Amino acid sequence: MEQGEAASSPAAEEREKEKEEEDDFGYRLFPDRNKKPQSFLVRSLFTFHNRCQLMLRMTLDTNPYAQLLLEAMKQSGCTVFNDRHFSCENCDGCVSGGFDSATSQIVLCQNNIRHQSHMNRVVTHELIHAFDHCRAHVDWFKNVKHLACSEIRAANLSGDCTLMNEIARFKFGLKGHHQTCVRDRAIRSILAVRKVSKETAEKAVDEVFDACFNDLEPFGRIPHSKTDAKRAYRDFQNRDRYNANL
Repeated sequence: MEQGEAASSPAAEEREKEKEEEDDFGYRLFPDRNKKPQSFLVRSLFTFHNRCQLMLRMTLDTNPYAQLLLEAMKQSGCTVFNDRHFSCENCDGCVSGGFDSATSQIVLCQNNIRHQSHMNRVVTHELIHAFDHCRAHVDWFKNVKHLACSEIRAANLSGDCTLMNEIARFKFGLKGHHQTCVRDRAIRSILAVRKVSKETAEKAVDEVFDACFNDLEPFGRIPHSKTDAKRAYRDFQNRDRYNANL
């Protein structure tokens, strides 16, 4: 080693390795995850945070997609509590929300969610990830096929790919367009949170697509609209009553 060259300690190398691993798991998109929580008084001064909390409450109280998922998680032994399992935070500009499996917490990007219908979709999408985390041994960090499966289910069942949403994105299609949308959005989600090639993401999605696209739990159907979601919620409640009488 030449004079003036700094030697890196094993501890420093280990910290750098851990940082790289965290980046690989998408935490770079959620910078507030590692910050000390702000006091209620400080948070109350920020309009984004207030608006996020109000929209979240509206979703949990009135949206049938979210209500069905909350009921399903409760029956699976994973009761969701607003203050514990949701966190409104500032995020990178490319994401609207995320599921932190390490803390079993849903992150809502208060700086990127601007209207109620968007909040409804984000909460539903992330609750599907939480439901999968509750009911199955999902290896979110090391098995890209597990991640792909949950992303397929979230895109398929959350309303992300409804006709109106696709029209708003200026995307139009005929037969099979819903499946195409689900596939594309699942691939995009993987690429947003994992440092993998597009080919790797596409391969993972394609290998599990049929099985995961057809896994409709807990909805029992693809809810293409809020009306569909209400029917699915009613059917879910009736199914539970029937099972209770067996």
